Amino acid sequence: MAAASNVKVQPVGDLRSLINADAAELSARLQAQQLRDFPPQAQKNLRRFSPGEAARFIGIAEGYLRQLVAEGKGPPAQANNRRTYSIEDIEALRADLDRSGKGTKRYLPYRRDGESLQVISVMNFKGGSGKTTTAAHLAEYLAFRGYRVLAIDLDPQASLSTLFGHQPELDVGENETIYGAIRYDNQRREMAEIVRGTYIPNLHIVPGQLELMEFEHETPKALLSKQGRESLFFARLGEAIGQVSDAYDVVVIDCPPQLGFLTLSALCAATAVLITVHPQMLDVMSMSQFLNMTGSLLDVVANAGGTTHYDWMRYLVTRYEPSDGPQTTMVGLMRSIFGSRVLTHPMVKSTAVADAGLTKQTLYEVERQQFTRGTYDRAVEALDLVNGEIEGLMRQAWARG
Repeated sequence: MAAASNVKVQPVGDLRSLINADAAELSARLQAQQLRDFPPQAQKNLRRFSPGEAARFIGIAEGYLRQLVAEGKGPPAQANNRRTYSIEDIEALRADLDRSGKGTKRYLPYRRDGESLQVISVMNFKGGSGKTTTAAHLAEYLAFRGYRVLAIDLDPQASLSTLFGHQPELDVGENETIYGAIRYDNQRREMAEIVRGTYIPNLHIVPGQLELMEFEHETPKALLSKQGRESLFFARLGEAIGQVSDAYDVVVIDCPPQLGFLTLSALCAATAVLITVHPQMLDVMSMSQFLNMTGSLLDVVANAGGTTHYDWMRYLVTRYEPSDGPQTTMVGLMRSIFGSRVLTHPMVKSTAVADAGLTKQTLYEVERQQFTRGTYDRAVEALDLVNGEIEGLMRQAWARG
């Protein structure tokens, strides 16, 4: 104890200067690391897929894929006579199958006449619920399945953008986020000018960065002025999405971890809501507050003319450990309260998902050989079950079989 009493604590001094200095140093180090890992001339690429993965994404049996190869379709064999598939190869096979018109099955799942754009807002205002991980894997899964997907990063922290190869500090400039399309002044841009491509043909993104906070700051001012009467805040995001709606089948919105104007805008633009929840007591208690606050605010928005009708709303249990008794009890409680509104399949906790994130990748992007086979297979199976269930809800909304 005597030794501890001799430790001298340096006074902080000017906190503002200290924080600014720390922020500048950290930003510089992160940018240097980014340049080492991903130099300016480099682009993030997607790995090639095994025949089993390719067949699963197309929606056919692997045996049928081998038959197509025997007919001369698909890529040639690569090294040591193994055949792998790029995402472009998969898309070409899917389009060819759709053109051939064999049977009644449609291999291109694009929206048909009379089917509305699906806008899925992924949200929870407690960090650590797996919100961004869920949004990223869902958007990618749907793109691999052949849907035309737009991902919108509504979170100023921009983790979704980073996962899809757009580093906010280096690659996303002023007026290049969704704020550019929903701002209140004459610098507002068309949505098509902001949407970017990714290394996945069917997946586009509107990236995020800190400028999104401007919408939180400017909206109260607009509400008190004539600017806000042109189009109230809760309608602006939906209007921006409407400008490009014909180009997509589904929009996946990664909401910020707070219940502000951006999140309310996402709720009003959505046709479906997915709430992620980690099955721990503190997280469920936090979600209870979130639901109470959201309900009250949506009442206000509805009274002002905002849309609050959804095709579906579901709770997704994330980071679930089946062997954890208290977690299993909490999941049981949620199912007893919410019934079928809790997705049947939880997203199990997996080191594979976390480790993939360390390299700015989703689990679908990493090579299976990087993990033990059982760990990887269990995690991918859980992801596919969750995302497949959500795809099923989309198809129900379209009244498809």
